[in-house]
Amino acid sequence: MWKREFSKVYEDVNPKKIWSLWEDVDNWPKWHRDLEYCKLDGKFSIGSYFILKPKNMGAVKIKITALKEGEYFTDCTEFFGAKMYDTHRITKTKEGLKISNSLWVTGPLSWIWIKLVAQYVASTIEEKISALVELSKKSDL
Repeated sequence: MWKREFSKVYEDVNPKKIWSLWEDVDNWPKWHRDLEYCKLDGKFSIGSYFILKPKNMGAVKIKITALKEGEYFTDCTEFFGAKMYDTHRITKTKEGLKISNSLWVTGPLSWIWIKLVAQYVASTIEEKISALVELSKKSDL
């Protein structure tokens, strides 16, 4: 199994604003700048799907597989012969709000999807989290 993780503590960040931005899947392109669009089908809850369309790539259907309100959610993208999981987590610490991301790929053809998708996704996590934090500071939520 291939896995990449990133976490960073941010001062003066409101966890409710971060969570609200995560729940607002249709507006992810505001901070997830490599997306053409994103569309949630139903509520932001376990079992729901969203369509994510990266720029210059095909759209993918992603399922929310785990969620604890205000703390974390995990989504899963199914590829031929592999699955890619992505967990987004917020944790309050004495130093500030810790925002974490864990990305892992499993399955017999995972090596193909690591090269085609996962390595790129992993390389952009820090940039996306920074953009999310900046948007949360500007938000009136």
